[in-house]
Amino acid sequence: MDINNIPTRDLINSPICILSFDEQIHQIIAWAKSCQNKIVCVANVHMLVEAAQNRHFAAGLKKADLITPDGMPLVVMLKLMGIDRSERVAGMDIFLSTCQRAAQHELSIFLLGSKPEVLDKICQRLEQEFPTLIIAGVKSPPFVPITSDLDMETVQTINASGAKIVFVALGCPKQELWMIQHREKIPAVMIGVGGVFPVYAGIMKPAPKFIQQAGFEWLFRLVQEPQRLWKRYATTIPVFLYLAFKQLLQEKKQGVVDSE
Repeated sequence: MDINNIPTRDLINSPICILSFDEQIHQIIAWAKSCQNKIVCVANVHMLVEAAQNRHFAAGLKKADLITPDGMPLVVMLKLMGIDRSERVAGMDIFLSTCQRAAQHELSIFLLGSKPEVLDKICQRLEQEFPTLIIAGVKSPPFVPITSDLDMETVQTINASGAKIVFVALGCPKQELWMIQHREKIPAVMIGVGGVFPVYAGIMKPAPKFIQQAGFEWLFRLVQEPQRLWKRYATTIPVFLYLAFKQLLQEKKQGVVDSE
């Protein structure tokens, strides 16, 4: 499937893919097998609001090859727009399924982001759960302003590893902007996975499935990290609700009907 044929719908001006979970993973693996430099963004409420409030980020996001609907609010919005087959394509699920299929197809991966001890725990767990998976390399960027020399060193390290899939966990919007900036320099599929690393490493608890399906994963995360997340949620959730309601109302007035 060519990227130009991937069906999307605009949610608050961001093109969200409406393929099924399996179809999206299949596309990621196909790109990796053919050594294509592609960008996959995992969208949630925070990302869409960030794009709505930052034109530079919004323009960059439109250059992504695949934007998945991670948060349940996005899936609900798609269903309200008439896309009944829409389903959540979450960062953790993408990470696990991609690693599983990468192991089957002998596609190596690279882990970029987080702290060294977190990366060590991730590698240990990956070796247990996917023994044939090739981990080409890992890198924990320093928590200081990145100079051009340090940045180029990171790119060279990734390219020298020969990795076909690069999981980037630098946080939104930093990871998305980094992938967009380096897309032409790295011949691999780069996937922004945000908070997946600490959860998979066992440092943060994953939300139970019923909480995820009910759309309250944000509340579960807020309870775990109130000091870090309260301001983000307080400033993004009301804005998302307003923009989502505004778009749904406009489409209803215009009589927009999904043709999928």
